[in-house]
Amino acid sequence: MSLDATDATPAEAPALPGTLPDELRAELIAFRRDVHMHPELGNCEFRTTAAIKARLEQAGLEPRVLPSGTGLICDIGPRDGVAPLLALRADIDGLPIPDTKTVDYRSTIADRAHACGHDVHTTVVLGAGLVLAELAREGRLARPVRLLFQPAEEVLPGGAADAIEAGVLDGVGRILALHCDPKVEVGRIGLRVGPITSACDRLEISLDGPGGHTARPHLTTDLVTATAKVITEVPALLARRVDARSGLAVTWGRVESGHACNVIPQHAELSATVRCLDLPAWREAPDLVHAAVDEIATLHRAKSEINYIRGVPPVVNEASSAELLRDAMIARRGAHAVEDTEQSLGGEDFSWYLERVPGAMARLGVRTVGDTTRRDLHAGDFDVDEGSIAVGVELFTAAVLLA
Repeated sequence: MSLDATDATPAEAPALPGTLPDELRAELIAFRRDVHMHPELGNCEFRTTAAIKARLEQAGLEPRVLPSGTGLICDIGPRDGVAPLLALRADIDGLPIPDTKTVDYRSTIADRAHACGHDVHTTVVLGAGLVLAELAREGRLARPVRLLFQPAEEVLPGGAADAIEAGVLDGVGRILALHCDPKVEVGRIGLRVGPITSACDRLEISLDGPGGHTARPHLTTDLVTATAKVITEVPALLARRVDARSGLAVTWGRVESGHACNVIPQHAELSATVRCLDLPAWREAPDLVHAAVDEIATLHRAKSEINYIRGVPPVVNEASSAELLRDAMIARRGAHAVEDTEQSLGGEDFSWYLERVPGAMARLGVRTVGDTTRRDLHAGDFDVDEGSIAVGVELFTAAVLLA
């Protein structure tokens, strides 16, 4: 069962324009399902971009595709050259994993899925744009708004950096976003002031040695053992060199070495993510990781080559922007619809925008009320209660009207 807009407590929910009519709700659900069926990877979102552009143009708007050919921006409302724009951001790319759900709108593309909710984010910002465009035509939109549909969020260091370089923040005074959260019930959002996600980098390591016979490991570099030591001892070493409250963590995702049981290999490769909770630790992380890997590899006579790829800093919600989202949700649904949320170890390139302008991200509840099934992001069976689309649209429209 999905919550409806009438679930808000009347005493706490002053009337605001921008509530979704049933016809638009149905259209947005159909749009989300179409995007869900045709997921596209980062910087390849040509079909998705075209679909968004066509619908905005149908509404009489003038969207502009980004120079990369995917993603777009669209301005709505009065522009006097003085009032700053309020930007609403969505990410539009999918993931390189199979869709394992049994639903009519399952992905039609092998090993591609919208398993992070970007199809919902896209539909919410599109829906908010359609509502705001109508309010602008009626003369009821007091401030200018920019819709930002960003490509390549899942590709480190994220498409946000390229979007900023293309000028998407020019004239923007504040930016808002949301992210699906399968732990939060539909009809609710999670909020916090300060960091809401973590920094995330990528680590690629090559280890090399002369190789040899497994009968004589003492005459060569026992590379598999050296690899195992790097895997187990680098995280342990870092835990003693960084304040534990920073949450610096190295987690391995890929290890490859060797081809035969009686041959000590000459080469090994390891891949990991490096995550941490605060900015100071994130800034120190590359030097700390390099030193730890070199120390362990040298101890076991392996030569190391390290490629530390910068990802994204934490998303740090600015207080007044988070308060705006809180006020907007209370206006729509009542105080009971806002819950505190914890900082996650997930990474989000929305953080790059917040390095330039104030803003905040909310966690949008997508779990059906009463559903006890545990689902997670980046899993093939991830899905949402589609009532969350209307909730997100009405949240954003209320935030614009209250700003």
